[in-house]
Amino acid sequence: MSRKLGSPDDLGARGPVPPAVRSSSPGWRDPRLWVGVAIVAASVVVGARVLADADDTVQVWAVAEDAGVGERLDPDGLVARRVRFADDEDLTRYFTVDDELPDDLTVLRGLGGGELLPRSAIGTTDDAGTVTVSLAVTPLLVPSGVGPGAVVDVYVTGDAALDARVRRDAGEPALEGVTVVAAPPTEDGFAPSGERQVELAVPDDEVGAFYGLLGSLGTPVVSLAQVG
Repeated sequence: MSRKLGSPDDLGARGPVPPAVRSSSPGWRDPRLWVGVAIVAASVVVGARVLADADDTVQVWAVAEDAGVGERLDPDGLVARRVRFADDEDLTRYFTVDDELPDDLTVLRGLGGGELLPRSAIGTTDDAGTVTVSLAVTPLLVPSGVGPGAVVDVYVTGDAALDARVRRDAGEPALEGVTVVAAPPTEDGFAPSGERQVELAVPDDEVGAFYGLLGSLGTPVVSLAQVG
């Protein structure tokens, strides 16, 4: 069986055949290639910068709970916080977790729970300018929330005639805004008389007057009022 391929005249009638065009892959001169390269490069730079910013944080110590003036902090009462400082000089004002903490962590100014621990707020007991005073207080006159770091006002009352003689108002605190250094639990902190022991950080220039008041009232009654 033969197949008719057609004569040259038939091929001419169909018109000229267009030449074949070879497809070519984009070369290095193709602007689209350079646009793609620029996009990839920009993405790499931005990603690297984001990662660098994410790693530009430092762990510093913060106080877990409120701490008052004269209170001695325990390392167990500190928590690590990750912070990013815009200025390296700001970092030097705080204790990082890699720093060696002083043996005496006496608070020189009140600190709130969660606050970063500044170097300027820590010193020795002498730096704080306070004296630890131990009081025996009737348990019913100690608020249940009183513990280390609590701030209290101390009231002292006595016989009305004695109060009048020393010319003082029993409604005014004998000590105002002092920090509780220690307040053993009820079962551990009872004095032999059945009273509870409470230790306070009292400004050293107020200690003499306070003891003078206690001595002038014969049998004084001490009560605490928690502040805040």
